[in-house]
Amino acid sequence: MAELYIRVAEDENEEPMEIPSEDDGTVLLSTVAAQFPGACGLRYRNPVSQCMRGVRLVEGILHAPENDWGSLVYVVNYPKDNKRKMDEMDAASAVKMKRSIEKTSDLIILGLPWKTSEQDLKDYFATFGEVIMVQVKRDVKTGNSKGFGFVRFTEYETQSKVISQRHMIDGRWCDCKLPNSKAGPDEPMRSRKIFVGRCTEDITTDELRQFFMQYGEVTDVFIPKPFRAFAFVTFADDQVASALCGEDLIIKGVSVHISNAEPKHNNSRQMMDRGAGAAMNICILSCCLI
Repeated sequence: MAELYIRVAEDENEEPMEIPSEDDGTVLLSTVAAQFPGACGLRYRNPVSQCMRGVRLVEGILHAPENDWGSLVYVVNYPKDNKRKMDEMDAASAVKMKRSIEKTSDLIILGLPWKTSEQDLKDYFATFGEVIMVQVKRDVKTGNSKGFGFVRFTEYETQSKVISQRHMIDGRWCDCKLPNSKAGPDEPMRSRKIFVGRCTEDITTDELRQFFMQYGEVTDVFIPKPFRAFAFVTFADDQVASALCGEDLIIKGVSVHISNAEPKHNNSRQMMDRGAGAAMNICILSCCLI
């Protein structure tokens, strides 16, 4: 007797696979499951009623409808829970693929102790995942640390985990974050100066200098006179200034807000734009009166 094959697919619209039957014309469920793991039965579309019908299953043996498998395509049945798990696996795979596409970036580490070395940084961050690069920024002349550095990881997931928390490095709390985006074509130079708002009158320039030195080298501190509840702090490195923008910090028990101190060329441009706008409004008004 020639071996008989039946056509089986996971879905009606998919290309079917031929599955061998037994000598008595039945098909073992284990034979189907060998090609379609998790299968628990078969169904088919009745040519007359166009309704789906289940294939009889007795003790692991599938019996042909009306004793003839014919040329129909039989669709695999899966348990509902198993189908849900397969969908979850597909979703998890999609998330994993998306994460693998996302690239890691250099993270800036603010508030590093002066004694922290690159090996110290590497040893610390290696506990989170594979480290590609670490760097402590140092003064070119003295070789002393500037109080900040950079780290980069292999996995994007590790990067996200590191950013989400603060880090105790050599006895000091440090922040690890993405540096602010580089300036666009209209802003070719990033400011090294920050605006410190909500200052109180008892805060001195020395206290501000000492406070912000934990983030990097401070080159200048300016508090306007008469007092106007704000101050300016200038860093040696613009990346430190950029990274602090948007932060709320506590100085002498007072919450101060850090924002960008716009470069002079930007202020000049804004004044010119405002002047040009005012002139145009006057011109339009004159035309209307005429």
